[in-house]
Amino acid sequence: MDASWRIDELAYAGPEHLDPAYVAGYDRKAGYEAGRGDVEEDLAALTGQGLDRTATVVDLGAGTGPFALAAAPRFRRVVAVDVSPAMRRFLGERAAEAGLANLECVRAGFLTYEHTGAPADAVVTRNALHQLPDFWKVMALERIAGLLRPGGVLRLRDLVFDSRPGDTEKIIERWLDNGAEDPAQGYTRADFAEHLRTEYSTFRWLLEPMLAAAGFEVVDVAYRGAIYAAYTCVRR
Repeated sequence: MDASWRIDELAYAGPEHLDPAYVAGYDRKAGYEAGRGDVEEDLAALTGQGLDRTATVVDLGAGTGPFALAAAPRFRRVVAVDVSPAMRRFLGERAAEAGLANLECVRAGFLTYEHTGAPADAVVTRNALHQLPDFWKVMALERIAGLLRPGGVLRLRDLVFDSRPGDTEKIIERWLDNGAEDPAQGYTRADFAEHLRTEYSTFRWLLEPMLAAAGFEVVDVAYRGAIYAAYTCVRR
């Protein structure tokens, strides 16, 4: 099959995510060291849908692995997938240090990950789908549905704009104003502005039809500040 029309996900990953020095400080910048990563909420969403210690969970866009590292002691098999070699290497070292033999680290993207073994019981993706333009988001969601068992769970956390176009500018300004002062301690106004210019966060009223078209039913969703959303979806 001709693959010349497919994108190179590595080119969309953001150059900072390929930089080992940036990766080493990512947890602090993203707030995971301060407990702001909402990992426990994501784990509770999965167990609330009946997942137990027999489950297989795939973490797509795993990054430095805050979710995968917390999930491995709770589920039978966790596969952490990231397209960045630096992220994959960093997470692999952390998993080895923690002695998590059931945590597999795979270098791949949304569009290239090939699942092995029985279908997954859940897929989790946190703050990564926005790296793809909307056309490719749909393709990614279709692939996610394909690796889940019927009734499997998708937990999706990302930047999602819960606004109409006319209200977006004031919401964005409020978001920018809440940026951190110190870039080592959090995302700054400049970081947020760069995200808007170079990445592909989308509107709620575009994303939710994508989920439905890919075969998912949204069973729970929480929005924060009209900027962030956390979805729990079930594959029909």
